[in-house]
Amino acid sequence: METWGVLTFYCAFTILVIGYLLGSIPSAVWIGKKYYGIDIREHGSKNAGTTNMLRVLGKRAALPVFVIDYFKGFGGVMLTSLLRYDDAVSEAWLINMRIIATVAVVLGHIFPIFAGFRGGKGVATLLGAGTAIYPPIMLMCFGVWCLVFAVSHYVSLASMVAGCCYPLLVMIFATMTYNPATPFLSLPFIVFSWVVAVLLVWTHRKNIGRLRDGTESKIYLWLKPEEKAENVAGENSENGDKTLESMISEEYKAFERDQQSMKR
Repeated sequence: METWGVLTFYCAFTILVIGYLLGSIPSAVWIGKKYYGIDIREHGSKNAGTTNMLRVLGKRAALPVFVIDYFKGFGGVMLTSLLRYDDAVSEAWLINMRIIATVAVVLGHIFPIFAGFRGGKGVATLLGAGTAIYPPIMLMCFGVWCLVFAVSHYVSLASMVAGCCYPLLVMIFATMTYNPATPFLSLPFIVFSWVVAVLLVWTHRKNIGRLRDGTESKIYLWLKPEEKAENVAGENSENGDKTLESMISEEYKAFERDQQSMKR
């Protein structure tokens, strides 16, 4: 880094700013307001992310949110590849820049400048950014996520387990690719992976409380709507109360009826 010139610093800083701005694109908020007339941050878990969109508005709303959040993370980190054309930037610093760009784009998602600094937890964005850093490790984490989710139907639990597996897989990768000539090349990546794991658990602290109390909502992607409703109702049959999800669904249906009556 001591060999970097003013132009190199300027390019690196610009890439990080662009990464933050990409991360700040509040896809869940904009899609919710544009196509459904609601601010997703006022419903469900009040989180502007894929899971809450799926829980409140369904698959058609959640899928584009996931795709946009994933690719803004991927694109924000891949921008650092432009620094390859600068001879002053070493391979080690290219890895460091990818890690810093990941922090920038995820911070943009959590604290988006375009949505009053109230964003989501950054899981999908982190998945995209991690894929840009080293795809095999992220694909293995995604496999862990799918397995845990298929068994438990808890998105939060699957995200935390996959996040905790991330540093372990990174350490295995670092051991397999260890080079005595550059013993500390993977150290920033290892530290970063542990920070990611800790932050994922911390941002899901409310979910941990609901999991402990047995009140965390399950997601059933592969069931028909009627079967899903039966499962949700069955989980809450002990107290006979309406679930938060059902109340939001009823509220949204009432909103649609009002919209149709206004058109008439």
